[in-house]
Amino acid sequence: MTETTPSATAGKAGGAATLVASALSNQLGAATASLAFPVIGPVGVVAVRQLVAAAVLLPLVRPRLRDLAWRQWWPVLLLAVSFGTMNLGLYASVQRIGLSLAVTLEFLGPLAVALASSRQKTSALCAVAAAAGVVAITNPEASTDFVGIGFGLVAACSWAAYILLNRVVGQRTQGIQGTAAATGVSATLFLPVAVVIFLSQPVDGFTVLCAVAAGILASVLPYVADLVALRRVPASLFGILMSINPVFAAIIGALALRQELAPVQWVGIGLIVAANAGVLLLRRSR
Repeated sequence: MTETTPSATAGKAGGAATLVASALSNQLGAATASLAFPVIGPVGVVAVRQLVAAAVLLPLVRPRLRDLAWRQWWPVLLLAVSFGTMNLGLYASVQRIGLSLAVTLEFLGPLAVALASSRQKTSALCAVAAAAGVVAITNPEASTDFVGIGFGLVAACSWAAYILLNRVVGQRTQGIQGTAAATGVSATLFLPVAVVIFLSQPVDGFTVLCAVAAGILASVLPYVADLVALRRVPASLFGILMSINPVFAAIIGALALRQELAPVQWVGIGLIVAANAGVLLLRRSR
């Protein structure tokens, strides 16, 4: 029987704290991004965010793009597309239905991947809980913003694709070169968009600052923090701790953005978080 050393315990605790800080940074970044929506919209914010992420990651990683074969390039290109659609879907959803509900809907993506990879019958209960959570937070009726919900579901599908593509990229490229390359491709695609938006209308310094801060808080810092944490905590614990993202989004949305939720919506968020944690715990026990 292997004993857990104090240093290993401390390392795991430090990794868990890093993940919680990563989730908080991510949601603060999304909230900051929403402040720039009135001027440059979600598309403009995503463009700046992708450019900031590429400006930081490419010099650090320095991927050898010329050495990549086509079997490595095609998942990198698809990963770049999933980057953009995930962020666009999320921010467009945040603009219409608020931070907490958009983030919770987006979280259905990794939950779907976890459910699909789990072969235990009890995982069906987690799926039912997640479905009940979706109904609770969206509260479908005549006045429901189904477009905003649709954007959130696009973000969820893109996040699921991002997870699956990252596995392929990780298997076919060395280290994180593939991910850095995808970030560069995504930034290249969004560069003309950013130029058009910034030249077609006056943009104040506060808007630019919010968009750049969103790129740092929601892309750069979480990415680095997740890499550090994954060396200290098991993948199952990583997934469970990531479940705190919708909770942080709800709290920040309520306190900073004045986006209040009905009690039934809080219940819906709790159901989806619990479903994600449940399916990951089931996989761990198996």
